[in-house]
Amino acid sequence: MSQSTEIIVIGAGAAGLSAARALHDKGRKVIVLEARDRIGGRVWTDRSWKLPLDLGASWIHGMEGNPLTELARKHKIELAETDYDSMTLYDFKGDRVSEKDVEEVAEWYEEIMEQLKEAREALEEEDGDDISLREAFDEVLAEEDEIEKWDRHALEYFINWQIEQDYSTDTETLSFYYWDNDSEFDGEDALFPGGYDQIIKVLAQGLDIRLEHVVQKVEYHDEGVRVATSQGVFEAECVLVTLPLGVLKEGSVEFAPPLPKPKEKAIRKLGVGTLNKAYLRFPNVFWDKESEWLGYMSPRKGECTAFLNLYYYTQEPILLCFNVGGYGKEIEKLPDQQLVAEAMKSLRAMYGSDVPTPEKALLTRWNADPFARGSYSYMATHATDEDPRALAAPVNNRLFFAGEATADDYPATVHGALLSGQREAKRILAL
Repeated sequence: MSQSTEIIVIGAGAAGLSAARALHDKGRKVIVLEARDRIGGRVWTDRSWKLPLDLGASWIHGMEGNPLTELARKHKIELAETDYDSMTLYDFKGDRVSEKDVEEVAEWYEEIMEQLKEAREALEEEDGDDISLREAFDEVLAEEDEIEKWDRHALEYFINWQIEQDYSTDTETLSFYYWDNDSEFDGEDALFPGGYDQIIKVLAQGLDIRLEHVVQKVEYHDEGVRVATSQGVFEAECVLVTLPLGVLKEGSVEFAPPLPKPKEKAIRKLGVGTLNKAYLRFPNVFWDKESEWLGYMSPRKGECTAFLNLYYYTQEPILLCFNVGGYGKEIEKLPDQQLVAEAMKSLRAMYGSDVPTPEKALLTRWNADPFARGSYSYMATHATDEDPRALAAPVNNRLFFAGEATADDYPATVHGALLSGQREAKRILAL
């Protein structure tokens, strides 16, 4: 026996819930199918340590005019602004880097970024082929005089901190043409001291959400859609698919008939990055209490280079380590103890060999997660601005797509996912 409704939404993340919320509020009958045993998708707040720790998304990016800010204020959800300049930085030898040296490297980095901008404009005028952002960096740096080892490490740190951490991947895989082809809201970024899932709970209130319903097959035809799950079959007039790009790439959900060629091509061309977190709880605070961030110019690029000081926000002795891109994927495969040891190598290089072992660790493995297969999307080399649009395009007014990877203006963000859900809800309501 199948169950029937007007609209099926696949996925109870920010995109799926924002769409379902808008449709439900207009009186439409909606069922949300979610594979996990929880809502939120890549927004996931853990409370096993008796305080909220966000394992997925953490920040509102740009508070001014951001729909998430409006939602938080409407529901009196606390926000805490982040100051990325509040950082204590250590070099690869474990020496603290002076503010003067940080400023000098930052200025050099900005000069190189300006040269990259000019190089991209020249490439566009020549109608040249896309290359990776790393290739472009290397070409610009080849014009520099001999670079000292310390300076090179410092520059690589800035590239990792400013670009790779943001885009969840290495510069070797980012498109030189389109890597930063996204819009931003003005204002500061902000964390949720009470957990990002507060937003998710607001969106989900009163909706018909079926947890632990793993979608296996989506059939669409002139009369409607049929969705087969691990717990039965659902039929509707149309379906909104908000599966993460990584899941679409893996092909674990069958579409019948197959998706149109332009959509399949977009799924192949767009990239999915990995940004993993390691929360470490210590018996005491041994680090710089007043700095929001601790940075380390690791000998190997991207290796446990950024730590968020949770003591600053919670008064608890917790550090949050970020691992990104190829390194982030690589260490996912390690057992927990070894993964923690990787972070401790950096911390002991910074603060000495007597740094205590963490009492607890909370680790993510987003690339291995079968319902995520990565953290969020990026513009891979040879992808173009047409690919997110092709991914978002509806099919025969039966099959609709939302999610951060379909967001033309704000990809790789929760607000991008939320807005994409609202975009598709409007499209469905206009039928």
